[in-house]
Amino acid sequence: MKSDRLRAIALFSGGLDSILAVKLIEDQGIEVIGVTFVTPFFSAKAAEKSAKEIGIPLIIKDITEEHFEVVKSPKRGRGKNMNPCIDCHSLMVKVAGELMEETGASFIISGEVLGERPMSQRRDALKLVEKDSGFEGYLLRPLSAKLLDETIPEREGLVDRERLLGISGRSRRVQLELAEKYGLKEFPAPAGGCLLTDIGFSNKLKELLKRNENPSRKSLEVLRFGRHFWLDGALVIVGRDQNENDNLLKLAEEGDTILFAKDFPGPLTLIKGEVGDDILKKAAELTTRYGKAKELGEVEMVYRKPWQEPKTFTFRKPKG
Repeated sequence: MKSDRLRAIALFSGGLDSILAVKLIEDQGIEVIGVTFVTPFFSAKAAEKSAKEIGIPLIIKDITEEHFEVVKSPKRGRGKNMNPCIDCHSLMVKVAGELMEETGASFIISGEVLGERPMSQRRDALKLVEKDSGFEGYLLRPLSAKLLDETIPEREGLVDRERLLGISGRSRRVQLELAEKYGLKEFPAPAGGCLLTDIGFSNKLKELLKRNENPSRKSLEVLRFGRHFWLDGALVIVGRDQNENDNLLKLAEEGDTILFAKDFPGPLTLIKGEVGDDILKKAAELTTRYGKAKELGEVEMVYRKPWQEPKTFTFRKPKG
């Protein structure tokens, strides 16, 4: 990627803070290339939309393999749930630093604000992120730069520190004023999009890891959908609506079993693990409980392995 212009790599989530960080650097005549990340726990949708709206190129990096190792064994601990925020951000800065070197960029920027998030944006945490990434001194945080140590691009005169900001804390007042100044009308809410911060999802992941330390990618993705039940070592996932039914079907792997009630609307059930008659009966009871066949004493059930011919059996609801 050849260019005579000074260039920076932006960690770009698509949220307001990351958009403003880009704008502040572009105001100094510096070209910005965004990078965003995907794993089974977060997507690039918001970043893709925002990058298109503000007109910056965006690189999408799938970091699932490295990131999952961080999730399982975080060096710097976790937040309230399964979110290893400091280690996660360090990994992202590391990947961004590698892109910096590949693209001929001079430094990295992010939209982090000192004190905005209690775990990952404390002063000490921000320093740890840089240190662990291997690119200490090259990460510039334009929104809080005046409150942080001077970075290499500032010392070398690549960036005018006086034109950067000194925002801290959780108030969004300054950011919203800047959004108005730049004519930004739509941007994602600042809540973040990482499923690892969600208690329900985190509990599902913990249960999975108790039984399988190295689950497949689809086994991680399927945690987003359905009601989950562990039955004698098998994971039974019952869809809650047609969208979840469709996603469970897409995420079925070789060895899984698909189950549903014949001729009655209701959930599709995905069974991961060994399936004997007892598991099939228990899964059928759950499937009928949440569907239109719940009042019937006898229901014809269809089951099959992915890409195999279906089979049927009659499920008789237990009395009492």
